Amino acid sequence: MTRLGAWIDQGATHFAVRAPAARALWLCLFDGGEEQRVAMTRQGECWTVSLPGELAGQRYGFRADGEWNPDAGLWFDAAKLLVDPYAVELDRRFVQDPRLAQYGADTAAIVPAAIVPAPRVAIAPSAPCFTPGGLIYEVNVRGFTMLHPDVPHALRGTVAALAHPTVIAHLKALHVTAVELMPVIAWLDERHLPPLGLVNAWGYNPVAMMALDPGLCPGGVAELRDTVAALHEAGIGVLLDMVFNHSGESDREGGVLSLRGLDANAYARAPDGTLINDTGCGNTLDFAVDWVRELALATMRHFVSACGVDGFRFDLAPVLARGPGFDPAAPIFAEIAADPLLADRVFIAEPWDIGPGGYQLGNFPGHWLEWNDRFRDDVRRFWRGEATIGALATRLAGSTDVFGPHFPHGDCRSVNFLAAHDGFTLADTVAYAERHNEANGEHNRDGHGENFSWNNGVEGPSDDPAVIAARARDLRALLGTLFASTGTIMLTAGDEFGRSQQGNNNAYCQDNAIGWIDWTGRDRDLEAYVQALSARRSAQPGAYSRFHEPVHWLARDGYPIAAAEWESAGSHYLRCLGEPGTPPAFTIDRTARSVVIGE
Repeated sequence: MTRLGAWIDQGATHFAVRAPAARALWLCLFDGGEEQRVAMTRQGECWTVSLPGELAGQRYGFRADGEWNPDAGLWFDAAKLLVDPYAVELDRRFVQDPRLAQYGADTAAIVPAAIVPAPRVAIAPSAPCFTPGGLIYEVNVRGFTMLHPDVPHALRGTVAALAHPTVIAHLKALHVTAVELMPVIAWLDERHLPPLGLVNAWGYNPVAMMALDPGLCPGGVAELRDTVAALHEAGIGVLLDMVFNHSGESDREGGVLSLRGLDANAYARAPDGTLINDTGCGNTLDFAVDWVRELALATMRHFVSACGVDGFRFDLAPVLARGPGFDPAAPIFAEIAADPLLADRVFIAEPWDIGPGGYQLGNFPGHWLEWNDRFRDDVRRFWRGEATIGALATRLAGSTDVFGPHFPHGDCRSVNFLAAHDGFTLADTVAYAERHNEANGEHNRDGHGENFSWNNGVEGPSDDPAVIAARARDLRALLGTLFASTGTIMLTAGDEFGRSQQGNNNAYCQDNAIGWIDWTGRDRDLEAYVQALSARRSAQPGAYSRFHEPVHWLARDGYPIAAAEWESAGSHYLRCLGEPGTPPAFTIDRTARSVVIGE
Protein backbone atom coordinates (compact mmCIF):
# COMPACT_ATOMS: atom_id res chain seq x y z
CA MET A 1 0.00 0.00 0.00
CA THR A 2 1.21 3.51 -0.82
CA ARG A 3 2.37 5.43 2.22
CA LEU A 4 -0.30 8.01 3.09
CA GLY A 5 -0.17 11.44 4.69
CA ALA A 6 2.59 14.05 4.48
CA TRP A 7 6.24 13.35 5.22
CA ILE A 8 9.74 14.63 4.51
CA ASP A 9 12.38 12.39 2.99
CA GLN A 10 15.62 12.96 1.05
CA GLY A 11 15.22 16.71 0.82
CA ALA A 12 11.66 16.61 -0.53
CA THR A 13 8.15 16.73 0.97
CA HIS A 14 5.73 14.03 -0.12
CA PHE A 15 1.93 13.94 0.00
CA ALA A 16 -0.39 11.00 -0.63
CA VAL A 17 -4.09 10.49 -0.06
CA ARG A 18 -6.58 7.77 -0.89
CA ALA A 19 -9.48 8.76 -3.20
CA PRO A 20 -10.14 5.96 -5.72
CA ALA A 21 -13.35 7.40 -7.19
CA ALA A 22 -12.15 11.01 -7.61
CA ARG A 23 -11.75 12.46 -11.09
CA ALA A 24 -9.12 14.98 -9.99
CA LEU A 25 -7.38 15.89 -6.78
CA TRP A 26 -5.33 18.88 -5.67
CA LEU A 27 -2.91 19.53 -2.87
CA CYS A 28 -3.74 22.95 -1.39
CA LEU A 29 -0.88 24.89 0.22
CA PHE A 30 -1.62 27.89 2.41
CA ASP A 31 0.63 30.87 3.05
CA GLY A 32 -1.23 33.43 5.10
CA GLY A 33 -4.52 33.96 3.30
CA GLU A 34 -3.22 32.72 -0.04
CA GLU A 35 -4.02 29.25 -1.39
CA GLN A 36 -1.84 27.50 -3.99
CA ARG A 37 -3.26 24.42 -5.69
CA VAL A 38 -0.98 21.68 -7.01
CA ALA A 39 -2.42 18.91 -9.17
CA MET A 40 -1.79 15.41 -7.81
CA THR A 41 -1.17 12.24 -9.84
CA ARG A 42 -3.20 9.07 -9.53
CA GLN A 43 -1.32 5.94 -8.47
CA GLY A 44 -3.86 3.15 -8.26
CA GLU A 45 -6.40 4.11 -5.61
CA CYS A 46 -4.22 6.93 -4.25
CA TRP A 47 -3.10 10.35 -5.40
CA THR A 48 0.44 11.59 -4.82
CA VAL A 49 2.73 14.55 -5.35
CA SER A 50 6.27 15.40 -4.20
CA LEU A 51 7.61 18.93 -3.81
CA PRO A 52 11.25 19.97 -3.54
CA GLY A 53 12.48 21.12 -0.13
CA GLU A 54 11.72 20.18 3.45
CA LEU A 55 8.39 21.93 4.09
CA ALA A 56 8.02 21.24 7.82
CA GLY A 57 5.32 23.54 9.22
CA GLN A 58 3.65 24.04 5.85
CA ARG A 59 -0.16 24.28 6.11
CA TYR A 60 -2.02 22.11 3.63
CA GLY A 61 -5.25 20.33 2.71
CA PHE A 62 -6.84 18.61 -0.27
CA ARG A 63 -9.63 19.28 -2.75
CA ALA A 64 -11.24 16.43 -4.71
CA ASP A 65 -13.45 16.62 -7.78
CA GLY A 66 -15.89 13.99 -8.93
CA GLU A 67 -19.56 13.05 -8.78
CA TRP A 68 -21.84 14.57 -6.13
CA ASN A 69 -24.43 11.89 -5.45
CA PRO A 70 -25.03 11.31 -1.73
CA ASP A 71 -27.59 8.58 -2.52
CA ALA A 72 -24.74 6.60 -4.08
CA GLY A 73 -22.28 7.47 -1.35
CA LEU A 74 -20.44 10.08 -3.40
CA TRP A 75 -19.77 13.51 -1.91
CA PHE A 76 -17.15 14.97 -4.26
CA ASP A 77 -17.12 18.77 -4.23
CA ALA A 78 -14.01 20.71 -5.24
CA ALA A 79 -15.27 23.62 -3.13
CA LYS A 80 -14.61 21.62 0.03
CA LEU A 81 -11.23 21.80 1.74
CA LEU A 82 -10.51 18.30 3.04
CA VAL A 83 -8.38 17.42 6.04
CA ASP A 84 -5.74 14.74 5.49
CA PRO A 85 -6.98 11.59 7.32
CA TYR A 86 -3.34 11.03 8.34
CA ALA A 87 -2.80 14.57 9.68
CA VAL A 88 -1.18 14.67 13.12
CA GLU A 89 -1.50 18.42 13.80
CA LEU A 90 -3.92 21.15 12.70
CA ASP A 91 -3.61 24.93 12.64
CA ARG A 92 -6.92 25.52 14.47
CA ARG A 93 -10.00 23.81 15.85
CA PHE A 94 -12.96 22.60 13.83
CA VAL A 95 -16.11 24.74 13.81
CA GLN A 96 -19.62 23.68 12.92
CA ASP A 97 -21.07 25.63 9.98
CA PRO A 98 -23.92 24.98 7.50
CA ARG A 99 -21.48 25.49 4.61
CA LEU A 100 -19.78 22.21 5.48
CA ALA A 101 -22.77 20.33 4.04
CA GLN A 102 -23.76 22.71 1.22
CA TYR A 103 -22.67 21.65 -2.26
CA GLY A 104 -20.60 24.35 -3.93
CA ALA A 105 -19.95 26.35 -0.73
CA ASP A 106 -16.22 26.92 -0.30
CA THR A 107 -14.95 25.89 3.13
CA ALA A 108 -11.28 26.92 3.08
CA ALA A 109 -12.04 29.74 5.51
CA ILE A 110 -13.62 27.45 8.12
CA VAL A 111 -11.84 24.09 7.85
CA PRO A 112 -8.48 23.67 9.61
CA ALA A 113 -5.36 23.10 7.56
CA ALA A 114 -3.06 20.23 8.43
CA ILE A 115 0.58 20.96 9.26
CA VAL A 116 3.44 19.06 7.63
CA PRO A 117 5.28 17.38 10.53
CA ALA A 118 9.01 17.76 10.94
CA PRO A 119 10.99 14.50 10.96
CA ARG A 120 11.30 13.20 14.50
CA VAL A 121 13.10 10.37 16.20
CA ALA A 122 10.65 7.67 17.18
CA ILE A 123 10.42 6.71 20.84
CA ALA A 124 11.56 3.17 21.56
CA PRO A 125 8.65 2.30 23.85
CA SER A 126 9.37 0.43 27.04
CA ALA A 127 6.91 -2.02 28.55
CA PRO A 128 3.59 -0.35 29.35
CA CYS A 129 3.53 1.55 32.63
CA PHE A 130 0.53 -0.30 33.99
CA THR A 131 -0.34 -2.80 36.72
CA PRO A 132 -3.40 -5.08 36.29
CA GLY A 133 -5.61 -4.66 39.32
CA GLY A 134 -4.48 -1.06 39.74
CA LEU A 135 -6.36 2.23 39.58
CA ILE A 136 -7.25 3.95 36.29
CA TYR A 137 -8.12 7.65 36.60
CA GLU A 138 -10.42 8.91 33.83
CA VAL A 139 -9.71 12.55 32.93
CA ASN A 140 -11.57 15.13 30.86
CA VAL A 141 -8.45 17.10 29.95
CA ARG A 142 -10.12 20.50 29.73
CA GLY A 143 -12.54 20.20 32.65
CA PHE A 144 -9.88 18.73 34.94
CA THR A 145 -7.80 21.90 35.38
CA MET A 146 -9.96 24.81 34.21
CA LEU A 147 -10.62 25.77 37.85
CA HIS A 148 -7.40 24.47 39.41
CA PRO A 149 -5.97 27.31 41.53
CA ASP A 150 -2.36 26.06 41.35
CA VAL A 151 -2.19 25.58 37.58
CA PRO A 152 -1.18 28.74 35.67
CA HIS A 153 -4.01 30.23 33.63
CA ALA A 154 -2.13 29.71 30.37
CA LEU A 155 -1.90 25.97 31.02
CA ARG A 156 -5.41 25.33 32.32
CA GLY A 157 -7.48 23.00 30.18
CA THR A 158 -4.51 21.61 28.25
CA VAL A 159 -2.61 18.35 28.08
CA ALA A 160 0.46 20.13 29.45
CA ALA A 161 -1.41 20.92 32.66
CA LEU A 162 -1.37 17.21 33.50
CA ALA A 163 2.40 17.48 33.97
CA HIS A 164 2.12 20.31 36.52
CA PRO A 165 3.75 19.28 39.83
CA THR A 166 0.54 19.86 41.83
CA VAL A 167 -1.47 17.68 39.47
CA ILE A 168 1.11 14.90 39.55
CA ALA A 169 1.23 15.13 43.35
CA HIS A 170 -2.54 14.62 43.45
CA LEU A 171 -2.30 11.57 41.18
CA LYS A 172 0.49 10.07 43.26
CA ALA A 173 -1.45 10.63 46.49
CA LEU A 174 -4.25 8.57 44.93
CA HIS A 175 -1.77 5.87 43.84
CA VAL A 176 -3.03 6.14 40.26
CA THR A 177 -1.72 3.40 37.98
CA ALA A 178 -2.64 5.17 34.74
CA VAL A 179 -4.59 8.20 33.59
CA GLU A 180 -7.11 7.57 30.84
CA LEU A 181 -7.48 10.75 28.78
CA MET A 182 -10.87 11.36 27.24
CA PRO A 183 -10.46 12.22 23.53
CA VAL A 184 -7.64 14.63 22.70
CA ILE A 185 -8.25 14.32 18.95
CA ALA A 186 -9.69 17.34 17.12
CA TRP A 187 -13.47 17.14 17.06
CA LEU A 188 -16.48 18.92 15.63
CA ASP A 189 -19.53 20.12 17.57
CA GLU A 190 -22.74 18.30 16.68
CA ARG A 191 -25.05 20.33 14.42
CA HIS A 192 -27.71 20.92 17.06
CA LEU A 193 -25.35 22.48 19.61
CA PRO A 194 -24.42 25.93 18.15
CA PRO A 195 -28.07 27.11 17.95
CA LEU A 196 -28.36 26.23 21.65
CA GLY A 197 -25.22 28.19 22.51
CA LEU A 198 -23.49 24.94 23.52
CA VAL A 199 -20.34 23.08 22.49
CA ASN A 200 -19.11 19.52 22.70
CA ALA A 201 -17.02 19.38 25.89
CA TRP A 202 -16.00 15.71 25.75
CA GLY A 203 -14.56 15.23 22.26
CA TYR A 204 -16.39 12.05 21.20
CA ASN A 205 -16.98 13.44 17.69
CA PRO A 206 -13.57 13.46 15.95
CA VAL A 207 -12.88 14.19 12.31
CA ALA A 208 -9.31 13.00 11.70
CA MET A 209 -8.19 10.06 13.84
CA MET A 210 -4.71 11.21 14.82
CA ALA A 211 -4.90 15.01 14.59
CA LEU A 212 -4.49 16.48 18.08
CA ASP A 213 -7.00 19.14 19.06
CA PRO A 214 -5.26 22.55 19.02
CA GLY A 215 -7.34 23.73 21.95
CA LEU A 216 -6.47 20.82 24.26
CA CYS A 217 -2.95 20.32 22.96
CA PRO A 218 -1.69 23.64 21.52
CA GLY A 219 1.89 22.35 21.59
CA GLY A 220 0.97 19.47 19.32
CA VAL A 221 2.73 16.13 19.37
CA ALA A 222 5.61 17.51 21.44
CA GLU A 223 3.23 18.59 24.20
CA LEU A 224 1.63 15.17 24.45
CA ARG A 225 5.01 13.42 24.30
CA ASP A 226 6.48 15.61 27.07
CA THR A 227 3.41 15.14 29.27
CA VAL A 228 3.55 11.37 28.85
CA ALA A 229 7.24 11.44 29.79
CA ALA A 230 6.54 13.50 32.92
CA LEU A 231 3.79 11.12 34.03
CA HIS A 232 6.01 8.12 33.34
CA GLU A 233 8.72 9.70 35.47
CA ALA A 234 6.15 9.71 38.29
CA GLY A 235 5.31 6.04 37.65
CA ILE A 236 1.95 6.81 36.03
CA GLY A 237 0.90 5.35 32.69
CA VAL A 238 -1.11 7.11 29.98
CA LEU A 239 -4.04 5.60 28.09
CA LEU A 240 -5.82 7.42 25.25
CA ASP A 241 -9.58 7.15 24.74
CA MET A 242 -9.95 6.59 20.98
CA VAL A 243 -13.10 7.10 18.91
CA PHE A 244 -12.71 4.81 15.93
CA ASN A 245 -16.43 3.99 15.62
CA HIS A 246 -17.67 7.09 13.75
CA SER A 247 -16.54 10.54 12.67
CA GLY A 248 -17.85 14.06 13.07
CA GLU A 249 -19.00 13.99 9.44
CA SER A 250 -22.16 12.50 10.94
CA ASP A 251 -25.25 11.33 9.05
CA ARG A 252 -26.32 11.96 5.46
CA GLU A 253 -26.91 15.63 6.20
CA GLY A 254 -23.52 16.10 7.84
CA GLY A 255 -20.51 17.98 6.58
CA VAL A 256 -17.83 17.08 4.06
CA LEU A 257 -14.53 17.55 5.87
CA SER A 258 -12.26 14.59 5.27
CA LEU A 259 -13.07 10.93 4.57
CA ARG A 260 -16.52 11.70 3.16
CA GLY A 261 -15.02 13.92 0.46
CA LEU A 262 -12.22 11.49 -0.39
CA ASP A 263 -13.50 7.92 -0.03
CA ALA A 264 -16.89 7.59 1.64
CA ASN A 265 -16.51 3.79 1.52
CA ALA A 266 -15.00 4.33 4.95
CA TYR A 267 -18.59 4.37 6.23
CA ALA A 268 -20.70 1.23 6.51
CA ARG A 269 -23.88 1.08 4.46
CA ALA A 270 -26.97 -1.09 4.57
CA PRO A 271 -28.01 -3.04 1.45
CA ASP A 272 -30.35 -0.18 0.47
CA GLY A 273 -27.43 2.26 0.57
CA THR A 274 -28.34 4.11 3.75
CA LEU A 275 -25.63 4.80 6.28
CA ILE A 276 -25.54 2.29 9.13
CA ASN A 277 -25.99 3.94 12.50
CA ASP A 278 -24.64 1.50 15.10
CA THR A 279 -23.21 4.44 17.05
CA GLY A 280 -26.14 6.80 17.50
CA CYS A 281 -24.11 9.45 15.67
CA GLY A 282 -25.45 8.89 12.16
CA ASN A 283 -22.51 7.05 10.64
CA THR A 284 -20.31 4.07 11.47
CA LEU A 285 -16.80 3.38 10.22
CA ASP A 286 -16.58 0.07 8.40
CA PHE A 287 -13.88 -2.13 9.95
CA ALA A 288 -14.57 -4.84 7.40
CA VAL A 289 -12.61 -2.57 5.02
CA ASP A 290 -8.88 -3.25 5.22
CA TRP A 291 -7.72 0.34 4.74
CA VAL A 292 -10.03 1.58 7.52
CA ARG A 293 -8.39 -0.89 9.88
CA GLU A 294 -4.97 0.21 8.65
CA LEU A 295 -5.83 3.84 9.41
CA ALA A 296 -6.77 2.87 12.96
CA LEU A 297 -3.60 0.81 13.36
CA ALA A 298 -1.47 3.64 11.99
CA THR A 299 -3.10 6.01 14.47
CA MET A 300 -2.21 3.78 17.40
CA ARG A 301 1.33 3.24 16.11
CA HIS A 302 1.74 7.00 15.85
CA PHE A 303 0.76 7.64 19.46
CA VAL A 304 3.03 4.85 20.70
CA SER A 305 6.08 5.74 18.59
CA ALA A 306 5.75 9.54 18.69
CA CYS A 307 4.35 10.01 22.21
CA GLY A 308 5.08 6.82 24.15
CA VAL A 309 1.53 6.11 25.31
CA ASP A 310 0.86 2.86 27.17
CA GLY A 311 -2.43 1.85 25.65
CA PHE A 312 -5.90 2.70 24.45
CA ARG A 313 -9.53 2.61 25.51
CA PHE A 314 -11.97 2.18 22.61
CA ASP A 315 -15.30 3.98 22.58
CA LEU A 316 -18.16 1.73 21.37
CA ALA A 317 -15.59 -0.99 20.74
CA PRO A 318 -17.90 -3.59 19.08
CA VAL A 319 -17.74 -1.43 15.93
CA LEU A 320 -14.08 -2.46 15.55
CA ALA A 321 -15.24 -6.06 15.11
CA ARG A 322 -18.32 -5.52 12.96
CA GLY A 323 -18.70 -6.59 9.37
CA PRO A 324 -21.66 -5.91 9.82
CA GLY A 325 -22.25 -8.24 12.78
CA PHE A 326 -19.87 -8.48 15.73
CA ASP A 327 -17.21 -11.18 15.32
CA PRO A 328 -14.98 -12.07 18.30
CA ALA A 329 -12.41 -13.27 15.73
CA ALA A 330 -12.53 -10.08 13.64
CA PRO A 331 -9.32 -9.23 11.74
CA ILE A 332 -8.50 -6.14 13.82
CA PHE A 333 -7.70 -8.25 16.88
CA ALA A 334 -5.13 -10.41 15.09
CA GLU A 335 -3.63 -7.38 13.37
CA ILE A 336 -3.10 -5.61 16.69
CA ALA A 337 -1.64 -8.75 18.26
CA ALA A 338 0.81 -9.17 15.37
CA ASP A 339 2.00 -5.56 15.37
CA PRO A 340 5.40 -5.18 17.08
CA LEU A 341 4.57 -1.69 18.37
CA LEU A 342 1.09 -2.52 19.62
CA ALA A 343 1.09 -6.13 20.75
CA ASP A 344 2.12 -5.42 24.36
CA ARG A 345 0.02 -2.27 24.87
CA VAL A 346 -2.97 -2.05 27.22
CA PHE A 347 -6.32 -2.33 25.44
CA ILE A 348 -9.66 -1.55 27.06
CA ALA A 349 -13.02 -2.06 25.35
CA GLU A 350 -16.22 -0.22 26.02
CA PRO A 351 -17.98 -3.44 25.05
CA TRP A 352 -21.27 -2.12 23.72
CA ASP A 353 -22.79 -0.09 20.91
CA ILE A 354 -26.42 0.46 19.89
CA GLY A 355 -26.37 -1.79 16.83
CA PRO A 356 -27.86 -5.31 16.57
CA GLY A 357 -26.11 -7.60 19.03
CA GLY A 358 -24.22 -4.61 20.34
CA TYR A 359 -23.80 -5.69 23.96
CA GLN A 360 -20.61 -7.78 23.93
CA LEU A 361 -19.34 -7.68 27.52
CA GLY A 362 -16.91 -10.55 28.01
CA ASN A 363 -16.41 -11.28 24.31
CA PHE A 364 -13.23 -9.35 23.56
CA PRO A 365 -9.77 -10.99 23.34
CA GLY A 366 -8.43 -12.64 26.47
CA HIS A 367 -5.70 -10.06 27.03
CA TRP A 368 -8.04 -7.05 26.70
CA LEU A 369 -9.70 -5.32 29.62
CA GLU A 370 -13.38 -4.38 29.44
CA TRP A 371 -15.52 -1.75 31.12
CA ASN A 372 -17.92 -3.70 33.33
CA ASP A 373 -21.24 -1.88 33.61
CA ARG A 374 -22.73 -4.83 35.48
CA PHE A 375 -20.37 -4.05 38.34
CA ARG A 376 -21.59 -0.44 38.39
CA ASP A 377 -25.25 -1.37 38.25
CA ASP A 378 -25.20 -4.28 40.71
CA VAL A 379 -23.18 -2.37 43.30
CA ARG A 380 -25.47 0.65 43.02
CA ARG A 381 -28.52 -1.60 43.23
CA PHE A 382 -27.14 -3.36 46.29
CA TRP A 383 -26.64 -0.13 48.20
CA ARG A 384 -30.02 1.14 46.98
CA GLY A 385 -31.51 -1.93 48.66
CA GLU A 386 -32.36 -4.08 45.63
CA ALA A 387 -29.56 -6.44 44.56
CA THR A 388 -28.76 -9.50 46.65
CA ILE A 389 -25.52 -10.36 48.40
CA GLY A 390 -25.11 -13.11 45.80
CA ALA A 391 -25.06 -10.58 42.97
CA LEU A 392 -22.69 -8.36 44.95
CA ALA A 393 -20.28 -11.21 45.72
CA THR A 394 -20.15 -12.18 42.05
CA ARG A 395 -19.08 -8.66 41.10
CA LEU A 396 -16.54 -8.43 43.93
CA ALA A 397 -14.99 -11.73 42.90
CA GLY A 398 -14.25 -10.52 39.37
CA SER A 399 -17.56 -11.19 37.57
CA THR A 400 -16.81 -14.81 36.78
CA ASP A 401 -20.29 -15.12 35.29
CA VAL A 402 -19.13 -12.77 32.53
CA PHE A 403 -15.41 -13.43 32.15
CA GLY A 404 -15.28 -17.08 33.20
CA PRO A 405 -13.92 -18.74 36.33
CA HIS A 406 -10.34 -18.92 35.04
CA PHE A 407 -8.85 -15.73 33.64
CA PRO A 408 -6.27 -15.95 30.82
CA HIS A 409 -2.78 -15.21 32.12
CA GLY A 410 -4.26 -15.27 35.61
CA ASP A 411 -5.65 -11.72 35.39
CA CYS A 412 -9.24 -10.57 35.67
CA ARG A 413 -10.32 -8.60 32.60
CA SER A 414 -12.95 -6.53 34.37
CA VAL A 415 -12.58 -2.77 34.75
CA ASN A 416 -14.78 -2.12 37.77
CA PHE A 417 -16.26 1.34 38.09
CA LEU A 418 -19.10 3.08 39.88
CA ALA A 419 -19.29 6.20 37.71
CA ALA A 420 -17.73 7.38 34.46
CA HIS A 421 -17.87 10.45 32.25
CA ASP A 422 -21.22 9.25 30.95
CA GLY A 423 -23.93 9.21 33.62
CA PHE A 424 -24.23 10.53 37.15
CA THR A 425 -21.12 11.46 39.06
CA LEU A 426 -20.56 9.36 42.15
CA ALA A 427 -21.73 12.14 44.49
CA ASP A 428 -24.82 12.76 42.36
CA THR A 429 -25.66 9.05 42.55
CA VAL A 430 -26.56 9.48 46.24
CA ALA A 431 -28.08 12.97 45.86
CA TYR A 432 -30.44 12.67 42.87
CA ALA A 433 -33.13 10.11 42.11
CA GLU A 434 -33.76 11.60 38.65
CA ARG A 435 -31.63 13.19 35.93
CA HIS A 436 -31.66 16.97 35.61
CA ASN A 437 -30.39 17.70 32.10
CA GLU A 438 -32.40 20.84 31.32
CA ALA A 439 -29.20 22.79 30.59
CA ASN A 440 -28.58 20.52 27.59
CA GLY A 441 -31.50 22.07 25.70
CA GLU A 442 -33.31 18.79 24.98
CA HIS A 443 -36.12 19.15 27.54
CA ASN A 444 -34.47 16.61 29.88
CA ARG A 445 -35.00 13.80 27.38
CA ASP A 446 -31.31 12.99 26.84
CA GLY A 447 -29.11 10.85 29.07
CA HIS A 448 -29.91 7.57 30.80
CA GLY A 449 -33.34 7.38 32.42
CA GLU A 450 -32.39 4.64 34.89
CA ASN A 451 -29.30 5.33 36.96
CA PHE A 452 -29.92 3.11 40.02
CA SER A 453 -29.46 6.24 42.10
CA TRP A 454 -31.12 7.57 45.26
CA ASN A 455 -31.28 10.97 46.94
CA ASN A 456 -31.37 10.16 50.68
CA GLY A 457 -34.64 12.00 51.10
CA VAL A 458 -33.93 15.30 49.32
CA GLU A 459 -33.49 15.84 45.58
CA GLY A 460 -30.25 17.74 45.03
CA PRO A 461 -28.37 20.02 47.44
CA SER A 462 -29.40 19.96 51.08
CA ASP A 463 -28.32 21.70 54.28
CA ASP A 464 -29.98 19.06 56.47
CA PRO A 465 -27.19 17.53 58.61
CA ALA A 466 -28.88 14.12 58.57
CA VAL A 467 -29.06 14.08 54.76
CA ILE A 468 -25.47 15.28 54.45
CA ALA A 469 -24.29 12.56 56.85
CA ALA A 470 -26.26 9.85 55.03
CA ARG A 471 -24.78 10.84 51.68
CA ALA A 472 -21.26 10.90 53.12
CA ARG A 473 -21.78 7.44 54.58
CA ASP A 474 -23.14 6.06 51.31
CA LEU A 475 -20.25 7.48 49.29
CA ARG A 476 -17.77 5.78 51.59
CA ALA A 477 -19.66 2.51 51.33
CA LEU A 478 -19.67 2.67 47.53
CA LEU A 479 -15.99 3.56 47.35
CA GLY A 480 -15.05 0.87 49.86
CA THR A 481 -16.88 -1.69 47.71
CA LEU A 482 -14.95 -0.56 44.63
CA PHE A 483 -11.55 -0.75 46.34
CA ALA A 484 -12.33 -4.21 47.76
CA SER A 485 -13.13 -5.66 44.33
CA THR A 486 -11.11 -8.01 42.15
CA GLY A 487 -10.11 -6.51 38.82
CA THR A 488 -8.72 -3.22 37.63
CA ILE A 489 -10.69 -0.33 39.11
CA MET A 490 -11.51 3.10 37.67
CA LEU A 491 -12.35 6.49 39.16
CA THR A 492 -13.44 9.46 37.10
CA ALA A 493 -11.49 12.57 38.09
CA GLY A 494 -13.14 14.43 40.94
CA ASP A 495 -15.24 11.53 42.21
CA GLU A 496 -12.64 11.02 44.93
CA PHE A 497 -13.72 14.31 46.49
CA GLY A 498 -17.42 14.54 45.68
CA ARG A 499 -17.63 16.39 42.35
CA SER A 500 -21.17 17.20 41.23
CA GLN A 501 -22.72 18.00 37.86
CA GLN A 502 -25.90 19.33 39.49
CA GLY A 503 -27.74 16.16 38.59
CA ASN A 504 -26.82 16.34 34.90
CA ASN A 505 -26.08 12.79 33.76
CA ASN A 506 -25.12 13.71 30.19
CA ALA A 507 -22.85 16.74 30.57
CA TYR A 508 -21.12 16.26 27.19
CA CYS A 509 -22.12 19.79 26.14
CA GLN A 510 -21.37 21.61 29.40
CA ASP A 511 -18.02 23.34 28.94
CA ASN A 512 -18.66 25.38 32.06
CA ALA A 513 -19.00 25.04 35.83
CA ILE A 514 -21.34 22.05 35.42
CA GLY A 515 -18.63 20.04 33.70
CA TRP A 516 -15.51 21.56 35.27
CA ILE A 517 -14.04 20.16 38.46
CA ASP A 518 -14.33 22.45 41.50
CA TRP A 519 -10.97 22.13 43.26
CA THR A 520 -11.56 24.74 45.96
CA GLY A 521 -14.86 23.27 47.15
CA ARG A 522 -13.80 19.65 47.21
CA ASP A 523 -14.56 17.32 50.12
CA ARG A 524 -11.11 16.87 51.62
CA ASP A 525 -12.27 14.32 54.17
CA LEU A 526 -13.63 12.11 51.41
CA GLU A 527 -10.44 12.65 49.44
CA ALA A 528 -8.34 11.50 52.39
CA TYR A 529 -10.58 8.45 52.76
CA VAL A 530 -10.01 7.49 49.11
CA GLN A 531 -6.27 8.07 49.44
CA ALA A 532 -6.20 5.66 52.37
CA LEU A 533 -8.22 3.05 50.49
CA SER A 534 -5.90 3.30 47.51
CA ALA A 535 -2.75 3.21 49.64
CA ARG A 536 -3.90 -0.06 51.21
CA ARG A 537 -4.75 -1.58 47.84
CA SER A 538 -1.57 -0.41 46.09
CA ALA A 539 0.58 -1.82 48.89
CA GLN A 540 -0.10 -5.24 47.36
CA PRO A 541 0.65 -4.71 43.65
CA GLY A 542 -1.09 -7.25 41.49
CA ALA A 543 -2.95 -8.78 44.42
CA TYR A 544 -6.33 -7.67 43.09
CA SER A 545 -5.71 -8.75 39.50
CA ARG A 546 -7.28 -12.13 40.22
CA PHE A 547 -9.58 -13.62 42.86
CA HIS A 548 -7.58 -15.68 45.32
CA GLU A 549 -9.44 -18.84 46.28
CA PRO A 550 -10.33 -20.51 48.51
CA VAL A 551 -12.23 -17.95 50.55
CA HIS A 552 -14.82 -18.16 53.27
CA TRP A 553 -18.08 -16.28 52.80
CA LEU A 554 -19.51 -15.62 56.23
CA ALA A 555 -22.84 -14.35 57.53
CA ARG A 556 -23.30 -11.93 60.43
CA ASP A 557 -23.22 -14.79 62.93
CA GLY A 558 -19.79 -15.90 61.71
CA TYR A 559 -21.06 -19.07 60.04
CA PRO A 560 -20.92 -19.76 56.30
CA ILE A 561 -23.70 -18.10 54.35
CA ALA A 562 -26.55 -20.52 53.77
CA ALA A 563 -27.68 -21.22 50.22
CA ALA A 564 -31.02 -19.44 50.69
CA GLU A 565 -29.36 -16.31 52.03
CA TRP A 566 -27.39 -15.65 48.86
CA GLU A 567 -30.49 -14.66 46.90
CA SER A 568 -32.65 -13.42 49.75
CA ALA A 569 -33.75 -9.80 49.58
CA GLY A 570 -33.49 -9.71 53.37
CA SER A 571 -29.76 -10.52 53.48
CA HIS A 572 -27.68 -7.43 54.12
CA TYR A 573 -24.34 -8.73 55.42
CA LEU A 574 -21.35 -10.27 53.66
CA ARG A 575 -17.91 -11.09 54.99
CA CYS A 576 -15.11 -12.49 52.82
CA LEU A 577 -12.15 -14.09 54.57
CA GLY A 578 -9.28 -15.48 52.52
CA GLU A 579 -6.15 -17.46 53.22
CA PRO A 580 -3.05 -15.85 54.75
CA GLY A 581 -1.13 -13.72 52.25
CA THR A 582 -4.15 -13.07 50.02
CA PRO A 583 -5.82 -9.66 49.67
CA PRO A 584 -7.36 -8.28 52.87
CA ALA A 585 -10.68 -9.56 54.10
CA PHE A 586 -13.66 -7.28 53.76
CA THR A 587 -16.98 -6.91 55.51
CA ILE A 588 -19.99 -5.29 53.89
CA ASP A 589 -23.01 -4.37 55.98
CA ARG A 590 -25.90 -2.75 54.13
CA THR A 591 -27.84 -2.13 57.32
CA ALA A 592 -24.97 -0.19 58.88
CA ARG A 593 -24.08 1.34 55.47
CA SER A 594 -20.46 0.36 55.96
CA VAL A 595 -17.55 -1.40 54.30
CA VAL A 596 -14.52 -2.49 56.30
CA ILE A 597 -11.45 -3.76 54.47
CA GLY A 598 -9.14 -5.88 56.61
CA GLU A 599 -9.52 -8.28 59.50
